[in-house]
Amino acid sequence: MGKRAVIVSATPRTGGNSEILAESFAEGAREKGNEVELIRIRELDLQFCRGCLFCQSHDDCLVHDGMGALYERLSNADVLVFATPIYYYSVSGQLKTFLDRLNPLYSRQNAFRDVYLLASSADGEESAMDGAVKEIQGWVNCFDGVRLAGVLRGTGATKAGEIKMTDAPERAYRMGRSI
Repeated sequence: MGKRAVIVSATPRTGGNSEILAESFAEGAREKGNEVELIRIRELDLQFCRGCLFCQSHDDCLVHDGMGALYERLSNADVLVFATPIYYYSVSGQLKTFLDRLNPLYSRQNAFRDVYLLASSADGEESAMDGAVKEIQGWVNCFDGVRLAGVLRGTGATKAGEIKMTDAPERAYRMGRSI
């Protein structure tokens, strides 16, 4: 039996470049017999973390929005994948809010051990993603036994769909096949 992978797409654009990478990763992972779920943050009623620390003494969050139904699925995944456009040299605000809202996972016995980052940017330099890698690595460091297993840097794509003119979707597909 394959692994359970949950891919989180953090682009506000339907057909956005980072979502194309997410779909390519998913295709590769499914072809190798893995179970894959794709979550699109833009489809959630996502609210900001309130810093109330309710989650430190409970198994969920005090804020009742689209996140509550996801905690169990994320916790039980073997692999987590975050796909984001690069905004101002870091992850999108949508992904940052999503990561903040994952506080209830800290006190759980999570299955995930491998985390992947799929990033797309208009900037043609791979270094444009260094801030996003640092952001995800910081989140990963909060969990014992979890590692940032792979980073895909898809550069030079501004308009939705332009990433298809690069080799990044093929690299994402191969990365998905490798889990």
